[in-house]
Formats: sequence, C-alpha cells, structure tokens
Amino acid sequence: MERAGGDRRLTTRETAELLGVKPETVYAYVSRGQLSSRRVPGGRGSTFDAAEVEALIRRTGRREPAPADGDLVFRTGITLIERDRYYFRGVDATGLARRYGYEEVAEWLWTGELRPGVRFTAPGPALAAARRAVDALPSHSGSTDRLRVAVIAAAAADPLRFDLSPQAVLSSARSLIPTLVGALPVAGTGGRPAVGAAPAGTGRVDAEGDVSRGAGGTGPAADGTASLARQLWPRLTAQPADEASLAVLDTALTLLIDHDLAASTLAARVAASAHAHPYAVVSAGLGVLEGPLHGAASGLAHQMLTDVVARGSAAPVVADHLRAGRRVPGLGHRLYTGEDPRARTLFALLEEVPRAAGVLAAARDVVSTTARHTRLHANIDLALAVLTVAAGMPAEAGETVFAVSRTAGWIAHALEEYAERPLRMRPIGQYRGPLPPQPLPEPVRSPGPAQV
Repeated sequence: MERAGGDRRLTTRETAELLGVKPETVYAYVSRGQLSSRRVPGGRGSTFDAAEVEALIRRTGRREPAPADGDLVFRTGITLIERDRYYFRGVDATGLARRYGYEEVAEWLWTGELRPGVRFTAPGPALAAARRAVDALPSHSGSTDRLRVAVIAAAAADPLRFDLSPQAVLSSARSLIPTLVGALPVAGTGGRPAVGAAPAGTGRVDAEGDVSRGAGGTGPAADGTASLARQLWPRLTAQPADEASLAVLDTALTLLIDHDLAASTLAARVAASAHAHPYAVVSAGLGVLEGPLHGAASGLAHQMLTDVVARGSAAPVVADHLRAGRRVPGLGHRLYTGEDPRARTLFALLEEVPRAAGVLAAARDVVSTTARHTRLHANIDLALAVLTVAAGMPAEAGETVFAVSRTAGWIAHALEEYAERPLRMRPIGQYRGPLPPQPLPEPVRSPGPAQV
C-alpha cells in the first residue's frame, strides 16, 4: 500500500480484493470512469485512491467473492435453489404453490404482503388494444407471437409506462398479466378472439362466444371474479375445465413464476438495468423464452408423450430419440440431481385428474425406459406435457403457461434491478478481429445486365 501526499493508495491486487472482483475488472472500472488510477513511478503497475474505492463499494455494494471465470453473479432476494429444492424469498416454493394461487404468490413476491383472494384486472383500453393487435396477426401465428404483440399494444395504451416508481411498476404488472391472457383467442375459434369474448376477469368463453363463469361454465366464481388460471384455461383448450385440472394449471403457473437467473430472466434484468419500462422488460424476456432450449422445451415433451400414447409404449419412442442422437425431452435438469421439485408437485396433483391417468402412465414409462440407458429424472416440461396432452391442448400450450407465469418473475427482477446502479451490466468484449490499421473495404461491383 502506498501513501502519496497524505493520500492512501491501494495496489491493483488490494483494490480487487476489497471490491471482490478480478484485477481485470478493476481496470474495466477505470475504462468506464468509475475509478482513477496512477502509474507507479518506475514500475508497470497502477495504484488507486482508497477513498474512491470505498465510495465505489458503497455505490455498488461489492465486497463479494470474485465470480469464477465466465460467470456472472447478481445479488437477488427472489429465488434460492439448493439441495434439490427451491425457495421464493426463503419459503419453500412448492409449499406456497400448493396452498396459494398464482396471483396471491405473485403479489407476495412483489410486495411482501400476502393478500388472500387478490385478483388482477385488465384495463379496458389496454385489453381492447391488445385484442385488436392480436387479431391482426396471421391465423398461423403462435401463442408467443400473440403475447409479444399484446405486450407492445398494452404498452402503447399506457402513457404512464415510463414511471419506474415501485407503485407504478406494480400497477402496470397487475394489469399486464390479465391483459396477456385476455388477448389470446379462445380455443376452437380458428385463432381469432371469439365474437362477444368476455373481458379479463370473467370466466369461460365457449366456441360460440357465450360467456359463462366457473369451471366448465357452471356458475360464477365465489368472489365474482375468475382466477387467472380460470381465465387462461379456455384459451388453451376447448375441453371444459374441472376443478382438479384447474388446480393443476394454477399450481403450474405458481411454480413457474421464477427459477433464479434463467436466460429470459437475465435478458429482463439487462433491459431493466437500462431503465426500460416494465412492458419492455417483459418483451425482452419473451424474446428469449421463445427459444427451443427454454420456454418452448415443453412442446417437445408434449409431442413425445402424444407419440407414446399413440404407440402404446415408451420403448420405441425413446429408441427413436436415442437412435437420432437426440436427448429425450422432459428429463434431467442442470440444477437438480434428483426429480425436479416442480414436476413432483404437479405429478401429485395430476393423480387427482381422471383424464390424465393414461398420459401420466406414459410419462412414467418414459422415465423408467430411459433409466435403462441413463439415470435421468422428470423435469417440469414433462409434467406440463402430461397436463397439456391430457386436456387436449396444443403442443405450444406449455410455452404459453410458462410465458404468462414468468411475467410475474420478470417484474420481480425488474423491481430489484431498478434499485441498482443503472447500466451496471457492461461485460468486456474480447476482440479477436483483424488488428488495425486495415485498409478501407472495396465496394462490391454489381454485375451489369447480361450481354447478348
């Protein structure tokens, strides 16, 4: 440690240790103007003002162990995954999902307040704008296409979307999620919203556009407002809902709210770090979620289970996947050594759904058949596929459930990120292109018309 003119100076190593980062990161702080350095007279190293380093620590809250090479580490108080279990704010997430509904858990995750019976409501102008935008899409558009368009339309209908105060963000979130559901077409209507379709907050809408409430349209919900799961059900399948199936869907929505820093959540946090409004944060998450290795993975499990049910055995289906060098969908998870706790919870609930019995047996056949080759456990995608196949939903239904549910998690992460220093996610690129100076590129000459 050097003292110059009464000022305390730190070496690069000391500065890195105090900040909890690698020495390379210290120089990144210098390049961004967050620290100033001074060359050591007659030496090759640099020194740093101790007061500046302490000020940077106060601003960023560092003093953490440096992450391993290639890792990004973010402080978060939302989800913890350890020892084959996962927790929302320290509470077992599967226990929460079994006891409380999606909206209740989302509200608690955002605010710390558990409000039994809370319901989210879509504002009329936003819902109307989202439905018009979705209706303008080609009929072959997928559900994620519709959700992405609905988010943009809802954002355009909210002139206060740039208010990033916590209360404003929460207000946007409570209205956006039911707007996404209400903008989706009712199953069996050819991909278009049904004529006379019920606004968000109502229950089932049948293929003819007649509005009814409650499971299978048998009556109003107890509090006069349908849960989000009940609103979503008729947009996933034309089959009427029963209470056991609705319980599975509601629990799936709750279990999927967050799962630490998955790829889509990281994208959402990057957007929030740039102080994008909450609708843009959700758009960023949806863009990543559409990848086949993330939210769309349940569709592959759906197609596999449909094949297993049709062929009467998992053996030929699993053999086809192995022969083609493909992994068997719905099995294994990099964060769990045993069965995904989300899958275990849904399987237990699916036991209470009579129409799911055959598909549930097919899923277990897949697990046991694959175990002869390699020991892999069921994950959430396989459990979602059991629900979607049993209820006559399309292959993309699991992705829809995932996207609607995870919107609440993206908002929770956005609230955390808005409280951090803006634009803090600035990784350093490792340039591997041609070294300068290089000559100016020559323009490409377009060939003239063919000479006869």
